[in-house]
Amino acid sequence: MKRRELLLLVLGLGMIGSAAGALQHLKAIQRLGPPGIKSTPIAGELRRNLEFPTNVPGYTAELLPVDKVVSETLPADTSIAQAGYTDPDGQRIQTTAVMMGMDRTSIHKPQFCLRGQGWDIDESRSAAATVHLDRPQPVDLPVMKLISHQTVKVDGREMPISSVYVYWFVAGDAVTEAHWRRMWWMAQNLVRTGELQRWAYISYFTTCAPGQEEAAFERIKHLMNATVPDFQLAWPGGAAAEGGSH
Repeated sequence: MKRRELLLLVLGLGMIGSAAGALQHLKAIQRLGPPGIKSTPIAGELRRNLEFPTNVPGYTAELLPVDKVVSETLPADTSIAQAGYTDPDGQRIQTTAVMMGMDRTSIHKPQFCLRGQGWDIDESRSAAATVHLDRPQPVDLPVMKLISHQTVKVDGREMPISSVYVYWFVAGDAVTEAHWRRMWWMAQNLVRTGELQRWAYISYFTTCAPGQEEAAFERIKHLMNATVPDFQLAWPGGAAAEGGSH
């Protein structure tokens, strides 16, 4: 091996070793930040109890059990909650919250799950949006809105249906609709402060007839106004919008 090649090899190995050492150091000193949604400890478990409101005027609400396959697949310190809300017209919206612990693999891009359930996402109609909330103070919450469709069989006949899926991410000091921004803020905050932001992923999902997607989105926004202020703790604006820590 030539002298120059040997030097580059030694430098490369040194950089790899330094990076590995830095990662080990960060892992050793990191602490978990506060959650951005309401939660309470569960005795003897790493998971926490996440509570969606059930006394919501104009809706019939029920807390839904989490599929055992889902809970056993995710890291042991992942907290999950699901609820279903039905309005007087019989329209149903399902909400889900997934909150990470020390294991950052608890949360991934929501599009993976949607496609895994057979939904074909319409990229041309899916985009970032905002939902105006009146409580606890007027605020425009950044969300991602996904419009999807698939064909199902009803009484032996194929029928097209659409869905509207709204999601966002929240930590104790940050809110964003973008997966990449959440990842960047989390890494930035960890290096700067040694604190691992405790992110939660919130989603609202409903189905509708093709062509009724905007009306379905309006129903989701109405339910969000009635429920989100009762469980979310961090809001856009100031330090929360910038991803900084308290």
